[in-house]
Amino acid sequence: MADLQRTAITSERAPQPLGAYSVGMSVNAGRLLYVAGQVGVDTGGTLVGPGDAAAQTRQVLENIGHILEAAGAHFSNVVEFTTYVVGRSSVQGFIDGRNQVFPQIFPNGDYPPNTLLVVDGLVREEFLVEIKAVAALP
Repeated sequence: MADLQRTAITSERAPQPLGAYSVGMSVNAGRLLYVAGQVGVDTGGTLVGPGDAAAQTRQVLENIGHILEAAGAHFSNVVEFTTYVVGRSSVQGFIDGRNQVFPQIFPNGDYPPNTLLVVDGLVREEFLVEIKAVAALP
């Protein structure tokens, strides 16, 4: 199987990222893995961190990691995230949770592009964060 080439794209002529993400990513991929939006529940379906966007973010990223692993992939294969947070008050918690996890899962700091959307709510009222991902597989 060929090695995956995944390169963060930067441009001095485009606005710089406001956080831990790249403005673009170039990949050569044999297959794509689309990870459905994950919420902060454990394998038993119990919400982790009620009212705590940081705790829910950490659990969401753990869930995504398990799905990537099941597909034979790692976070180094992720080429895009889309993040939904409930209300502006949850944004900082999301950022805090992400900042606690990203150094371990992206040790080189080559963060995938991420679109962050502030929404009124998710499928259940107690969910504060949902993240979906696209991963490129060699």
